[in-house]
Amino acid sequence: MTTRIEIDHRKPRTGAERHPEKAHRPDNPIQRKPAWIRVKAPTHPVYHETRALMRDQRLTTVCEEAACPNIGECWSQRHATMMIMGEICTRACAFCNITTGLPNALDADEPRRVGEAVAALGLRHVVITSVDRDDLADGGAEHFAQTIRAIRAAAPDTTIEILTPDFLRKEGALEVVVAARPDVFNHNLETVPALYPTIRPGARYYHSLRLLDRVKQLDPSIFTKSGMMVGLGEKRIEVLQVMDDLRSAEVDFLTIGQYLQPTVKHAAVDRFVTPEEFEDYATTARGKGFLLVSATPLTRSSYHADRDFAALRQAREERLAARA
Repeated sequence: MTTRIEIDHRKPRTGAERHPEKAHRPDNPIQRKPAWIRVKAPTHPVYHETRALMRDQRLTTVCEEAACPNIGECWSQRHATMMIMGEICTRACAFCNITTGLPNALDADEPRRVGEAVAALGLRHVVITSVDRDDLADGGAEHFAQTIRAIRAAAPDTTIEILTPDFLRKEGALEVVVAARPDVFNHNLETVPALYPTIRPGARYYHSLRLLDRVKQLDPSIFTKSGMMVGLGEKRIEVLQVMDDLRSAEVDFLTIGQYLQPTVKHAAVDRFVTPEEFEDYATTARGKGFLLVSATPLTRSSYHADRDFAALRQAREERLAARA
């Protein structure tokens, strides 16, 4: 039986309260999870230390806001994905548990606090993500850049991975972020193009693809990464086409994980993809030339990110040596 985790009691967790735009939708019953999707309740003392630090620094994490099933494992190892620019998103994706609405003004002191938290945790690698901020002229690009610089100042040995929104219709925003030189630039395609109108209606598949391609054009030394969910009704051939599209954009690292329905107001799980199918996806993706692939039911964008970054660097070095 899968352990149910109540991550945080600061906010209500029902779909209608967190997502008023979804309140009118009919309920989609949440299916019983199969035996291969299991998580443990967070009990490790380091988990509670990490949580306390986030509270003390008034920081938001996507681990909590998106109800990530891996929070117990990650926080027990002092790994946390910090979410900047508030906890209210301007988008209303059908899969996401982050609150939708009109965000508050940016907190100018947030980059400094993030930098201090990274130093206090002693992180070798940190992942910084954000809500979508369509209300801002630059989509929050300068805030991302300031946060990267603050981490460099507070923890110069820490490598930085960012997971950004798409900066749709934000001219020049991507250039600002790339100029701050993160070590990894991650932007998730999330699903196959045919499902965008229902699953990711505020986004555009080919814009997201071009964004990743543009990062490599601006700075080929930055690792690029993207992820997608399966179990939403996609076909295998569509997943393989997404892989080909990402390789055409020279994306280095692909993550694939099982979609898990946050509330009855979110998109329903079409099916639970088996571990054997995930292994098949991983084998196929490696054959297409990705430097690194993570494809398991519980894979998430920032899961084991520090370990994966070390593997990415090693894979690049080996590929360059083979070409020499």
